[in-house]
Amino acid sequence: MIFETLKPQIETILSNTDNSLNDSLLKICELLESNVDYYNWVGFYFKNGDKNELKLGPYVGEPTDHTIIPFGKGICGQVAVSNKNFVVPDVAAQDNYIACSITVKAEIVIPIFINGENVGQIDIDSNTADPFTEADERFLEYVCKKVAEYLS
Repeated sequence: MIFETLKPQIETILSNTDNSLNDSLLKICELLESNVDYYNWVGFYFKNGDKNELKLGPYVGEPTDHTIIPFGKGICGQVAVSNKNFVVPDVAAQDNYIACSITVKAEIVIPIFINGENVGQIDIDSNTADPFTEADERFLEYVCKKVAEYLS
């Protein structure tokens, strides 16, 4: 499975002390987007200081206007409140979905925790309907855990 081959590459990216935080996160986005066929937009959102909103960090894919997302709004905003993974097999069926692109069919958002606090998330859009499996969830939880270790 592709995820097992990507794990050591994630660790290598995060262990390179020559990279800034943004460079490392961008490299992770590029790695995932270029190696998983149905990952069409990959990005990180982080809590924006003391505000109840998320701020867009490094990403790859189509440009987005959604650089700030209030807590509770859209899939990312819901994850900021629920602290739970959110897998959306069909974005058209979601009432509280913020459309980034008409080509997006599915989305997965996994929170990043440091000392039990939700500090951000990885957000992945797919132009393929219902592509995400439990393997995606477990792999992205691993990515978020490694990013959290890097951040702490």
